[in-house]
Amino acid sequence: MFGRWLGNRGQAGGRGGALAGVQVPRTAGVLSCRVLDPVNEPVQQAEFVLTDSVGRKVTAGEADPFGSLLATVPAGDYRLAVKAEGFTPFHGAATVTEGAHATLGDVTLQVAQPPQLPDPGDWDIEPNHSQIGFTARHIGLARIHGRFNTFAGAVRIADRMEDSAMHVIIDAASIDTNVQMRDDHLRSGDFLDVGRYPTLEFYSERFVHRGGHRWGVTGALTLHGVSRTVTLDTQYLGLGNGLEGETRAACRATTELHREDFTLTWQTMLARGIAVVGPSISIDLDIQIVPRG
Repeated sequence: MFGRWLGNRGQAGGRGGALAGVQVPRTAGVLSCRVLDPVNEPVQQAEFVLTDSVGRKVTAGEADPFGSLLATVPAGDYRLAVKAEGFTPFHGAATVTEGAHATLGDVTLQVAQPPQLPDPGDWDIEPNHSQIGFTARHIGLARIHGRFNTFAGAVRIADRMEDSAMHVIIDAASIDTNVQMRDDHLRSGDFLDVGRYPTLEFYSERFVHRGGHRWGVTGALTLHGVSRTVTLDTQYLGLGNGLEGETRAACRATTELHREDFTLTWQTMLARGIAVVGPSISIDLDIQIVPRG
């Protein structure tokens, strides 16, 4: 199923082929492989992590458009982990010697069995094990993290997952960045204006399978009295059981919102034209759902 490590102990400066001319420090060597799918096509953007003999990460990255991985590392023993969406991860060992090239050759990733989907029916978001968070840029440098503490939602799982639907309601006043003065400002008319717009709502009836564990959930987000189409880039994590044996399904999802799309235009400029608040907001969701009743 997998290729094997091949040792090429020629000096780095004397190698031919693709590695000719690569400058390698005297105490280092080169490690490489090519990542393929079961029909021998390159797996683009496969992610790899290289750790040393005690488990410390040495380097990480992703494959090029031809599925190739290449790293120059100090001589020593390593563990290589390679993963890609929709494939079973690969783990292997390698020894890199000074001035030499160690190669795994072709590594074939096997297609992973997709996780079991939830049973058809009505499911509720379980708020005690879910979170709706966000990140905003502050003064062009730092990031401010926050979340909404109060929300509720339901998912109707259809016989065909693509025909499913979901509805989420968020209490705008529950915004929490752990700074009272800042939270009060975010609730004011400059931002969320919770007196006029007490809730945020998201409704979707478009679930698109993007392969492997990835789904796109597209729907209408209503924020600050404005509705816009938003797509959640969603990673389905599968089914599990809680402490009382109840069935749970879980996912992670991300998206990015532009404040001006929802008429959230308050801004103050600092010296040198730096904005206090960035134009976009990153949204991160960790969601668990349980069968209704």
